[in-house]
Amino acid sequence: MNNAHLLLSSIITISFFLLTTLPKSHGKDNEIYNACSRPFQCGKITNILYPFYGNGRPKECGGHGFELSCKDNRYPLIQINSLQYRVMDIINRTHTMTLAREDLLENTCPKSFEQTSMDTSFFEYASTVKNFTVYYRCSSQVKDDRGKFTCGSEIAYIKDESSKFPPTDFSHCSESIKVPMVENPLEDQEGGIEALENALYRGFDVEYFAVWVYCVACRQSGGYCGMNSTSEFVCHCRDGTEPLSCAPQNKKSWRTKVIVGVCAAFVSVIIMSVIFVIYLRRYKKRYAASYIYSQNMSSTPNSSHDPEKGSNCFKVHLFTYNELEEATDNFDPARELGDGGFGTVYYGKLHDGRAVAVKRLYENNYKRVEQFINEVEILSLLRHHNLVSLYGCTSRHCRELLLVYEYISNGTVADHLHGERTKPGSLPWSIRMSIAIETASALAYLHASDIIHRDVKTNNILLDNNFTVKVADFGLSRLFPNHVTHISTAPQGTPGYVDPEYHECYQLTDKSDVYSFGVVLIELISSMPAVDITRHRHEINLSNMAINKIQNRALIELVDPFLGFESDYKVRNMINAVAELAFQCLQSSKDVRPSMVEVLEMLMDIQSNGSNEGKQVVMDISKDDVALLKSELPPHSPDSVISNIRSTSTTSIASG
Repeated sequence: MNNAHLLLSSIITISFFLLTTLPKSHGKDNEIYNACSRPFQCGKITNILYPFYGNGRPKECGGHGFELSCKDNRYPLIQINSLQYRVMDIINRTHTMTLAREDLLENTCPKSFEQTSMDTSFFEYASTVKNFTVYYRCSSQVKDDRGKFTCGSEIAYIKDESSKFPPTDFSHCSESIKVPMVENPLEDQEGGIEALENALYRGFDVEYFAVWVYCVACRQSGGYCGMNSTSEFVCHCRDGTEPLSCAPQNKKSWRTKVIVGVCAAFVSVIIMSVIFVIYLRRYKKRYAASYIYSQNMSSTPNSSHDPEKGSNCFKVHLFTYNELEEATDNFDPARELGDGGFGTVYYGKLHDGRAVAVKRLYENNYKRVEQFINEVEILSLLRHHNLVSLYGCTSRHCRELLLVYEYISNGTVADHLHGERTKPGSLPWSIRMSIAIETASALAYLHASDIIHRDVKTNNILLDNNFTVKVADFGLSRLFPNHVTHISTAPQGTPGYVDPEYHECYQLTDKSDVYSFGVVLIELISSMPAVDITRHRHEINLSNMAINKIQNRALIELVDPFLGFESDYKVRNMINAVAELAFQCLQSSKDVRPSMVEVLEMLMDIQSNGSNEGKQVVMDISKDDVALLKSELPPHSPDSVISNIRSTSTTSIASG
């Protein structure tokens, strides 16, 4: 017991030193984290977080230019340039807010006359806004009764800047203000100053801009978005750090962990011997990784077999660690194929000559074991020509968790579109069309099997030497119970591909995959990455850029110039149709997006009308499975052409 007392004294001494020497700023940083977790509230405007701050939210919780104040606890105010605006509404999902000039709401006939202007670094008028000019202190020499009203004894006019009426000479008015509005006061039957007041109160919509790409990653990691003292974006984390995203944190603080550890060590030393304490610590580290795995795998029929002698689990082969270590040449860094969020993938060759891709999970903790089991369980159930095949895995007794897949030799779609394999013109439209159809076929099969992929992106779409698609990486996938409409889960996935409705409401549905696939379609059209911070701030997210280009009939600005959009009539028609389909997939509301089966049908219609030489795609879904999926049709974009294509062709889906 002398050793026990010595160990206890050492633990207490070290713990006391740690507790008394914690950084003094730690508490302050936690205060900022807690403050940023509290949303802005004022009147009917509630639950407002980044980039806004004020009214209890310190400036570290927002972005420069987004300070809100609360007037009389009734409504928020924001100052843009030299004017104050009343905030009538804020819509987080679309990053828009409705503003009204506070000075004109208080007095439609002001004493001072300032022009409305936006700080274009952070705000931009929405497309629904119209420009009006209000002319004040006009003389009777102005010969026009349209839009005329009085301010006391003075005459004033409202002019629609886009009006087709003959121009009126307002040079006899001494003051004027340009005012953006959504409603047209000139169309109000009451007319006069009452019509202007109503239109001013309705306000106008603006889009606001912030570092959304980084903020998505920050929120997904458990942090709160904000800025530091130099107005740079930071992610405020529970532990007081300010990186771009937070490291995984347990709910207990470091101080609490130390106290609990000291108490646990004290009790253990009193009750047990020093030898048992040392043994227990070594055993727990090894046991934690295998416990969850064993609970899921020990019930399989062959679990009684020796796992190191090639038995089966979840109907997949169990490899030994030595076998895979030899296949990958001791996990030689030169054989690395990729590095993902959960592990590194290595090229390997088995004794039977098969080329394989071996995924080596980073560490055997709870999250990794859960992801490992999830991927094995899902892939063992699936058989589809366009899904990557799982050859096997290591057992729970193995020193590391390893997954063994078929090796796909030709890289990813991302590599060919905007990565290391990119060559102008090397991926013609016919191949891109086949990639879209085969990917849609695989996803429709997953959805019919009640599985949501959750991480659809061009980096997870592999290509073989014939450019045949193999959809991969099911670590984030979810089995979807057939008796529910959605699953509530914290958003996961890749920035640029995450369904905005899923991110806002935490409700996962198969339509979340449809949104991500819409981004993939735009990548196939444009050869641009889903997120690029070097692009203009309005176009960092490819989905936002695509929606704006399509709505403004500027698709040509989006299309890869090497696809023959301007020179080949058939290619142009097909790209137009695919862009229209992508537009429907990227709708903010999941209810108006098509199902994956409908997406597949439309893609096959487009291909059959553009060329009869495309690959035949066979989808392994039974007719009963198809009937179970929803068939609601989404709205069309301004450049809608799919309706014409679908009316001239029919497509059948072969059941597997």
